[in-house]
Amino acid sequence: MSGNSADATDREVGRIHCEDCIRGMRSIPAGSVDLVVADPPFNIGYEYDVYDDERAADEYLGWSADWMEEVWRVLHENGTFWLAIGDEFTAELKVAATQIGFHTRSWIVWYYTFGVNCKNKFTRSHTHLLYFVKNPREFTFCSDDPRNRVPSARQLVYNDRRANSKGRLPDDTWIIPPAVDQTFVLRPQDLQQQFQAEEDTWYFPRVAGTFRERAGFHGCQMPEQLLGRIIRSCSKEDDIVLDPFAGSASTLIVAKKLLRRFVGFELSGEYTRAGTERLEATRPGDELIGAPEPTMSAKRTPGLTTSGPPTASDIQRPAARVAPEFGIHKPESGNRKGASPLSEPPISLARRLSRLIDETITAAFMETHDGYAADRMLADPDLQAAFHEECSRHGLPMTPRTACLHLLKLRKRGGALKGTKRYSVSAADCEPYLFATEIAWRRVHDKHPDASLEEILADPGLAAEYDSVARRFAPGYTSLQYRWAALRLRKSLEVARRKGRSLRAPRRRWLESKFSQFRGSDAADQPGIWFVWRKDVCLYVGGALSLRDRLRQIIAKPSAHWSRARRDLRIEYFVTPGKRNDLLSWVSCVVSSLDELPRFNIPELRAG
Repeated sequence: MSGNSADATDREVGRIHCEDCIRGMRSIPAGSVDLVVADPPFNIGYEYDVYDDERAADEYLGWSADWMEEVWRVLHENGTFWLAIGDEFTAELKVAATQIGFHTRSWIVWYYTFGVNCKNKFTRSHTHLLYFVKNPREFTFCSDDPRNRVPSARQLVYNDRRANSKGRLPDDTWIIPPAVDQTFVLRPQDLQQQFQAEEDTWYFPRVAGTFRERAGFHGCQMPEQLLGRIIRSCSKEDDIVLDPFAGSASTLIVAKKLLRRFVGFELSGEYTRAGTERLEATRPGDELIGAPEPTMSAKRTPGLTTSGPPTASDIQRPAARVAPEFGIHKPESGNRKGASPLSEPPISLARRLSRLIDETITAAFMETHDGYAADRMLADPDLQAAFHEECSRHGLPMTPRTACLHLLKLRKRGGALKGTKRYSVSAADCEPYLFATEIAWRRVHDKHPDASLEEILADPGLAAEYDSVARRFAPGYTSLQYRWAALRLRKSLEVARRKGRSLRAPRRRWLESKFSQFRGSDAADQPGIWFVWRKDVCLYVGGALSLRDRLRQIIAKPSAHWSRARRDLRIEYFVTPGKRNDLLSWVSCVVSSLDELPRFNIPELRAG
């Protein structure tokens, strides 16, 4: 490390500490860290494991200033600070960092395409990366490292003898490349897909430009290639890299791969354990993982070739050039005079492209479905990841979300997407966590109202957010179990609503208790309906095969999952008559009888 790295203790370096980052950084000697990369909560209501992401603005800004003060203290006098932040507080945190003493070197726009499609506003498709240094005259910036440079337009397009043989530094808007073996996208024109009109980062092509990267796993996880650019550019081997909000540990993993020392802090014990496991599986010097993502079209670099299905820009090329790529050949010499050199009219090109995409997605599915049907792939993160990787290998110009949804459309059309293996979970087996899957569905849908359940599970970022919420309310189960239970629930809704209309909700609950006063023996070991109330607001109505077991489980969970104040919570419950398999119908009946939909129930339960 440059400067005072020897002052940092072995206890601090090389691990994730499960503690508040402000308290944790106070144990680090001043001036002993070379690079800090922080991706803090954005204060937008994201569902974290233990952190409340809905603070008052003044409280959030005060807390942000506190942890950035500690970042300033622990950084070496020539140290660097990178801050990833969303739109809501970017300007305020930039001002706060400047007041602390940081100097701004760049304001990076990181473009990605995993935003959820919105009907009434432009889809958010970027994050801000603020690049600060302590000393504006002396800092680490490895501009001569060839891995941090890209070829210039003079080299790629114009073959200009005046071009610098070393290339140039990238631009300050970054997008992810379309191939896993690429680190940087050289020109936006060379990408296979376009900026979409519904996204809130727009590009109007100039003669040259360089962009890149997208968001990935863990909802708030940053891609390795993006982090690699930051760490390679602003630190050297054996320097210390600190992440105050370790989360999925991606920053620390990239630091380890690039032969840097590292230290992280994470408030969640669950995230700390998972991040530590990822770190232990990482070896110094391992290759960085690249994640494919789209964007743009325009005139490409001469001589550039791309694999995979032709893109929309290919269709705009002259017919004589596009025809061979579609397998369309010139007619035989005996054709009538004046006939088109294409064997089919131009309108068929779009149909051929559509058919080629269908065939590619079907082939990717058949290679990876492991004998299961498409629904299992939607619910199984491992099968889905393998499917996305296979789509990428074929060069399919689609986001994982779009490819997965296209697969489901093919299934509905009756394509050959059936499996030979059956996957089923009984009602009794999924009942202990079914309520958590409904709450997760509702909470994610509230933030992304245009996303259906299929769209949530098909989007890697939203699916990870869904899993996080479900795990918070009913821990101990797999992502496959949570997701499959939601699909099972949705499939049962129509029958439950129909039966629920014939039931009559009781006017009086049998028993009522405050959270703090509930005793497990109070509830009967029988099927029934239970309620969670916060003062006079109904939060949730659920069914249970055993009221005693379910209410013990609910009461045992920290109240922060239901409400910030445990004293405001109470439960009500009653034993249901009739068949055990009518529980969802009773829930539909009760939910429909309430004046307002409970905060955590899905609206599809209402019978009317």
